[in-house]
Amino acid sequence: MEIIRSNFKDNLNKVYEAIEEADFLAIDGEFSGISDGPSVSTLTNGFDTPEERYQKLKKHSMDFLLFQFGLCSFKSDHTEAKYIMKSFNFYIFPKPFNRSSPDVKFVCQVSGKTGLYVLLLENFSKWFLGNFCSGIPYLNQEEERQLREQYDEKRSQANGAGTLSYISPNATKCPVTIPEDQKKFIERVVEQIEDLIQNEENKSLQLEPCTGSHWDSVLVSHIFCQAIPGIIYLRHYCFQKERYIVISKVDEEERKKREQQKQAKEQEELSDAVGFSRVIHAIANSGKLVVGHNMLLDVMHTIHQFYCPLPEVSGLVSLQLLDTKLMASTQPFKEIINNTSLAELEKRLKKIPFNPPEVESAEGFPSYDTASEQLHEAGYDAYITGLCFISMANYLGSFLSPPKDHVSARSKLIEPFFNKLFLMRVMDIPYLNLEGPDLQPKRDHVLHVTFPKEWKTSDLYQLFSAFGNILVSWIDDTSAFVSLSQPEQVQIAVNTSRYAESYRIQTYAEYVEKKHEEKQAKRKWTEDSWKEMERKAPQHQPGPSVHASFTATSTMGKRSMSPIQEETGSDDIEEREIQDTELDETDCCAESVPEGRKRAKKFKKVKEQDPTGKSNVSECSFLSFLYLEPP
Repeated sequence: MEIIRSNFKDNLNKVYEAIEEADFLAIDGEFSGISDGPSVSTLTNGFDTPEERYQKLKKHSMDFLLFQFGLCSFKSDHTEAKYIMKSFNFYIFPKPFNRSSPDVKFVCQVSGKTGLYVLLLENFSKWFLGNFCSGIPYLNQEEERQLREQYDEKRSQANGAGTLSYISPNATKCPVTIPEDQKKFIERVVEQIEDLIQNEENKSLQLEPCTGSHWDSVLVSHIFCQAIPGIIYLRHYCFQKERYIVISKVDEEERKKREQQKQAKEQEELSDAVGFSRVIHAIANSGKLVVGHNMLLDVMHTIHQFYCPLPEVSGLVSLQLLDTKLMASTQPFKEIINNTSLAELEKRLKKIPFNPPEVESAEGFPSYDTASEQLHEAGYDAYITGLCFISMANYLGSFLSPPKDHVSARSKLIEPFFNKLFLMRVMDIPYLNLEGPDLQPKRDHVLHVTFPKEWKTSDLYQLFSAFGNILVSWIDDTSAFVSLSQPEQVQIAVNTSRYAESYRIQTYAEYVEKKHEEKQAKRKWTEDSWKEMERKAPQHQPGPSVHASFTATSTMGKRSMSPIQEETGSDDIEEREIQDTELDETDCCAESVPEGRKRAKKFKKVKEQDPTGKSNVSECSFLSFLYLEPP
């Protein structure tokens, strides 16, 4: 179902209902770009830690917009062993609500499949009309809070001080000094209003078009309160760049009625301004499993754009998230799935030993045809992400005794995959862990090398030619990680560089220690700077409050993530920026550890002992064979 600004409110209850009744939800996002500076290869270094990758994406990807959001709800029909699906494709674009609304900039990356080039050639008219012209607006929580405060302030002024909305003589304040150049205008207005009050037949008065200064004088001053008895009601509007004020006589009952109508209108305007964020709040409050494919960027953009600013540290969740790319990259799927890009994964899961699930669209909802691929439409990508999850979850049930054809989204069999988001092109850390410490592999075979800016990859291969096969991962123009085939070669390489003038080699452990020392020194310098500022602050100024505010902000940022927690969802960044041949090479890095194979072989041996071909294990014991962590 296509959802744009004009039909968003009419269909919002359908969205809420689909979320509430679902067994699980599948999501996907389309973005206007991936990286605002570094190339993807630099942005995704092979030896990034999860925190480093998170910080890179936070710094270089969040200025782009998530302009299309796909949501599919899947509800199991146990009587007929099938799923009922409801799909939504939301077009999203920021819209300034008033003068104080955030001025969101639109940035589009020209290269890649999300770039403007493809949009122009493939589907520009639909994209332009759906997003720029009809995109659903949104506010994050802080923007919503500020807007509510604006309304509350206006309301309190109207009820207490008698300014903008209505003015009563009983609410008079101190006399207001009228500027000389405004006196004649104000006197003329007062005379007109006195005639209005005294003439029972006339109910309202429209003043002559006002200049900005006249208009401000009428509204801000309490002239009416000081000079005119009775209750009046002010309404101002603009027409053809002219400003008008209409003054009406009303009794107390009518005034209250108008105020209630005004407040109801304000509440509706506020709800419209929050817009698509209401869908995100509903997902967050549902407690349902949320499934995505290579979903780190989807999660980050969703939090950043619709919920709150991203924190400094990504250790965050209140929902259950599952990444189908990570799931397909680990045991028992890794040995039978060669390509984990979304389109290829969906095709592979239709073949033996998998069974494609039976999924029907709910009445009134359009269906997708996977034979005619609609990749990079967020709703379609969310749909096939859900299909992939169902197929892999059901495959896990085949290992049970007795085997299960259907595995629910709440089964313990899939718990090992919860809240672990796939890290693309990282050599030895397959995922970012959202509810526990990140993996810390040894990396005792890795060197950190600094060199002149004019060096190329060939220079590094020549420098390490005596050490056999190496792997180079660039950090920036003057540094890179070099992985050697044997850890015992590391110290030899370091010793040979001690007297070199143009380059420097250090172990990975030395590199990490130095970075930690620099971080600690920077933190100490910041704390000392605040202490020095407080020491020098005058006695009457509450210096510590500045430090308290800074500390509170930093602390809250570390663990205050959104209801939906943490490069793209519709397709992988590999699909957007890298050829499929590179994909096959990088996917194998998600789990290149002997321990995983040992577990798989052990489980295979257990299966072979059973003449039925199925192992005699329960759901709980099966979890121990799922490989997710390197030793």
